Amino acid sequence: MSAAGDLSSLHVVVPVRGLEEGKTRLGETLDAEERETLIVGLLHRLLEILAAWPPSRRTHVVSDDAIVRRVAQEHGASVVGEPAAGDLNAALVAARGAAVARHASAILILPADLPLVTVASLDRLLDAADAALAAGHGQPLVVAAPSDARGGTNALLLSPPDVIEPAFGPGSLEAHVRAARAADASVQLVIDPQLGFDLDTPEDLERIDASVLLDLTQQGPQSATA
Repeated sequence: MSAAGDLSSLHVVVPVRGLEEGKTRLGETLDAEERETLIVGLLHRLLEILAAWPPSRRTHVVSDDAIVRRVAQEHGASVVGEPAAGDLNAALVAARGAAVARHASAILILPADLPLVTVASLDRLLDAADAALAAGHGQPLVVAAPSDARGGTNALLLSPPDVIEPAFGPGSLEAHVRAARAADASVQLVIDPQLGFDLDTPEDLERIDASVLLDLTQQGPQSATA
């Protein structure tokens, strides 16, 4: 694979935890069925946005959950199984391999739990990638959108797809930036309120507009299995 950055064939990788174990920190506010409904709603929303975003050539959903996989297929996304239970980064490496096999020149890792993400916010991320690519004269490219707390990574664009290894978990933003510099990649951080907000705690639920939350919970697991 060429070491140069190239955004001509961008694939999106969407990791989704299983419905039973996902969003357990919301347990104080939502029961198990409500959490499952929320996870499915978030995935539906993100896949609809990606379908309306022309730069995305293909979406790969990473999950072993049967309902999540069915939702992904309904939206025309490819499905990648998790090679090791609970190992997010190993699953992302497997998805990267699937994307490269389909000739991806870049991948965007985008978790499903971003309730405010829009086509416009994805465009801003890609604009930053274009600018970094031009400034770096074709160097490898790493663009990251930090979480609100700044310690995590809510979006990670890589070109070539293997320019660095995914390092999601505590302190992931610092780990990704450090790896990018070690790889002599052009690095860009995108501070964006829509990309920076991830739905993870009861406090996060309180920050969401009621109409947005209602829309997310319209489609539950039962509709995905119908």
